[in-house]
Amino acid sequence: MSAAEKQPVRAAFEIKKGAWQVMTLSEADVEKHLDLQELLDGLDEGFRGIELGEIQCPPRPKVSVNGKGFSLAMAAWRPGMQITVKIVNVFDGNLNIDLPNHLAMINLFDPDTGATSCVMDGTYITGIRTAASAVLSARMLSRSGSRIATVIGAGVQGREHLRLLPLIRDLDHINVCSLRFDDAHKLASRSELARATTDVEAAVRESDIVCLAAHSPTPVIQREWIKPGTHVSSVGYCPPDGELPKELAREHRLFVETLDAFQPAPVGCGELAGLDASTGTTLGAVALGRKPGRLSDVEITVYKAMGVAMEDMVAANLAYQRAKQAGGYNVMAW
Repeated sequence: MSAAEKQPVRAAFEIKKGAWQVMTLSEADVEKHLDLQELLDGLDEGFRGIELGEIQCPPRPKVSVNGKGFSLAMAAWRPGMQITVKIVNVFDGNLNIDLPNHLAMINLFDPDTGATSCVMDGTYITGIRTAASAVLSARMLSRSGSRIATVIGAGVQGREHLRLLPLIRDLDHINVCSLRFDDAHKLASRSELARATTDVEAAVRESDIVCLAAHSPTPVIQREWIKPGTHVSSVGYCPPDGELPKELAREHRLFVETLDAFQPAPVGCGELAGLDASTGTTLGAVALGRKPGRLSDVEITVYKAMGVAMEDMVAANLAYQRAKQAGGYNVMAW
């Protein structure tokens, strides 16, 4: 008889969870403990893990509230990390009542027991990890000599792109464009590198990196504006179509987080509807050297994001581990 079999065992009905202390991290806590360079490097490693089959990252289910918004559930796990489950709610009307239009909460669970280890804000993580994945694509695929970038969209994604782009290239300046120039002007004032402009075409034509972050139901640029050698990224999600001109994804080398990007929404991207998944290359395949990234200085490369739970897992686990090391976090009884 094994040692485990010799141990007295209570019946399941006799066992109660009892009081359990769970770490809590607010939006400000998460931002304080999440290092942006660590996030970029962690996402690089995360995409490798997906490609190697080391990360569980199932498609996200969706619940819709007619006329209001929708809710997505996103779960992921990699050995050595906490199980991560995020709920993100996208309600565009929130902007009229001074609430973010993306609200999220993330729960972490101990992979040995399934017990809750942390409850944290996911709103900041949703914004920063989406931008970080797009900027990581630029780190992988844009020309090393890239000096001018354009960000189209002056919302949360515009803000985070503006913070992250200087970490991957020595840029001369970043153009900021928005449907509302006042928003672009306010956002550009946050960075010495940024300048607001109303001439989107001129901004795009001079750029080495073009980042679409407009959450628009229709394309915000035209294919002929893109000069040879440019890297274009798009993070907006607005099915059935979206902000990225479909011909860009069809005429140039296309890079994605996973091949699920070719699935129907909400799993995949509207701009990629009808395309064969074989036309896409994953960032993980590039990171591992299984497939090539940029092939020449005149090639146009395109990255279309859909958002995958691995990104939340990486960001949330980084913040959680940093908070544990620093101490001073709050706890709640569970």
